[in-house]
Amino acid sequence: MSSAFFLPAERGQRFCVYHPSVRDGAGLGIVYAHPFCEEMNKARRMAALQSRRLAAAGYAVLQIDLFGCGDSSGDFADARWETWKQDLQIALGWLRSRVHGPLGLWGLRLGATLAADVAQDPGLGIEQLLLWQPVGSGELFLRQFLRLRLAAEMLAEGTAQSGVRELRETLSRGVPLEIAGYDLHPRLATEIDALRLADLVPAVRRVHCLEVTAAAEPKLSPATQRALEAWRSKGLDVRAAAVAGEPFWSTLEITECEALLAATEGSLKGTN
Repeated sequence: MSSAFFLPAERGQRFCVYHPSVRDGAGLGIVYAHPFCEEMNKARRMAALQSRRLAAAGYAVLQIDLFGCGDSSGDFADARWETWKQDLQIALGWLRSRVHGPLGLWGLRLGATLAADVAQDPGLGIEQLLLWQPVGSGELFLRQFLRLRLAAEMLAEGTAQSGVRELRETLSRGVPLEIAGYDLHPRLATEIDALRLADLVPAVRRVHCLEVTAAAEPKLSPATQRALEAWRSKGLDVRAAAVAGEPFWSTLEITECEALLAATEGSLKGTN
């Protein structure tokens, strides 16, 4: 049965939900890294559904709200990339003490890129990396996030008071920005801006990458394909697939994608 608790960490506690394996044995222990800002809330249902299904299939899953996010300690304005990486490392340590099998990291969107960054450390002993819709370019992701500020200005004023370039200049001067209800610190913006998935080569035994698309013939995005090919060129074992569905992390209503749930289980079990 799943249980919620607060995990002690730097500058407070992190809210966690643990889904123990329903089977005995040394199954894979997985830590889940949620996506950025409002995407986290939109994706909570899918994350919970997948966690419960994985637990039923013999995996132990730990969901963690990162610093300044969800029900964890701290304000989002004080969040930093390195703090989030440390949160995942603490979560992996907690899970390692409770499961006898190998460890894995699973992330969605920017959480997937965060997981890939953490998985670069061979000392953590991460064997499997599961990526859902990873962010390939931090620069592009930040640009899209800044556009939410412009969209809000247009709704409120009838026209945008600035552009992406002006917003970037504001951040470069060390001034935080309020975007979609979140205070973005310039340092976090800089850290995200510098991310490039292809450069984050994980030290793992296998990578599973899954994307959701509304296209009639599902296929990975070109950006993800390029990143995965870069990893393959360095000797990584990468399994990748795309499934049909809606972008549940950004839809207006809470949405499910059964095809992604099934494909995830299949990839981890080695049947895909």
